[in-house]
Amino acid sequence: MSDLAAYMQLSQGVAVFALLACFCAGLIRGFAGFGLSALAMAMLAAFIPPIQLIPVFWFLEMTGSLVLMRGGWADANRAIAIPLIISSALALPFGLLISLTLDASISKAVALTALIVLALLQLSRVRLPLLATTGGTYTTGAAAGVITGLAGAGGMFIALYTLARDLPARMMRGTLNIYLLGAGVLGLVTHFAIGTMDSTAMARAYVLIPVTLCGVFLGRAAFTPRWEPYYRPVCLILLLGLASAGLIRLIGASQ
Repeated sequence: MSDLAAYMQLSQGVAVFALLACFCAGLIRGFAGFGLSALAMAMLAAFIPPIQLIPVFWFLEMTGSLVLMRGGWADANRAIAIPLIISSALALPFGLLISLTLDASISKAVALTALIVLALLQLSRVRLPLLATTGGTYTTGAAAGVITGLAGAGGMFIALYTLARDLPARMMRGTLNIYLLGAGVLGLVTHFAIGTMDSTAMARAYVLIPVTLCGVFLGRAAFTPRWEPYYRPVCLILLLGLASAGLIRLIGASQ
């Protein structure tokens, strides 16, 4: 395990925790259809700077989206997914550049706070009617791109958009999957251009992809349609608790 931790350029304890976090995040993604990056960020941001996690999550999200692609394409609303993907890709550089300019402790606090706010908005099922317009679609995509660059959680903001559009659950899952896949493909160019996709991110992803996939497959197998209404609130409460605990840990460490 020490050799694996050295390969990932992490301490042994953090490396083990990263494996556990990504397995749990994959499990959530498999049966809830969202939350991979958000949950992993909530668990790991207190230990690893978000700007180092975001390119790793690119690999995990792309792998998860490809695995869940079958059926997702047919279920997705592609007429709104495409504008979301394009506007998100255009805004991603701004989020990444902000993360690069922030001090590591501040960027961790920003990422965790963003996760908490997004989780609370979804738990309260806030509906923002302005999002359900053509302009709202592009604004949502741009906001999701910035949030992805800051906290890797753009998909959670897209989920708020789907609530505003009153999309059926299956269509929401499919649209989210297509968004994550398409935004990821275009976002790769940005990561290479800015320099966030480096050899360290690739090495960590190489180790974390298999455990994430194990979680995704188990989560998909455990998916039961009759329990679907409960998946989202349970996942959001879990995310809220983890992000809050991470933020409290950060505040305590700074005092």
